[in-house]
Amino acid sequence: MLIVCERKQTEPNYFEAFRLTNVDVVGAGADPLTVVERAKEMDQQQHRLGKDYDQIWCVFDRDEFPAERFNNAIYATRKLNKFHAAYSNEAFELWYLLHFEYLNSGISRQDYIEKLTKHLDRRYAKNDPAMYHLLLENGDQEKAISYAQRLLRCYSQDNPSENKPSTTVHQLVQVLNQYKHRK
Repeated sequence: MLIVCERKQTEPNYFEAFRLTNVDVVGAGADPLTVVERAKEMDQQQHRLGKDYDQIWCVFDRDEFPAERFNNAIYATRKLNKFHAAYSNEAFELWYLLHFEYLNSGISRQDYIEKLTKHLDRRYAKNDPAMYHLLLENGDQEKAISYAQRLLRCYSQDNPSENKPSTTVHQLVQVLNQYKHRK
């Protein structure tokens, strides 16, 4: 499996903490549509080497990116065989927060920081490599998955940039959990 993330640290740190040997995690440092393009390039490089990924996940946030680029990145993954989008609207921190509470209204980045700081009982740090373990110890991943699914049911999937807050990160987490249990 290949996971290509928008950011170079936050999301890669989280997914690398699953410690799966058959999963490559890359931080692209790019906007959503560029993340998909980089994932396609990496897939083609692997194919030329005679190796193929079974699944390719593109991880990105809505952030301040133009709605068209965010939506087009999601639509592109839907059209590509074995490609998937694990997106968050507005921020990846929504996935973290869902480990503690259901949130069905858009909030500011500062509000995410304050809420996560309260729930974690320590100052939230965006690129904290321990975040995966902190969430497992202090939060509830099954609850987060359930809350994320509940949020998605509130929206049409035709215009994801308008679905705030929402996330599909739980779909990737479920797949990674299956990989962990196969070990």
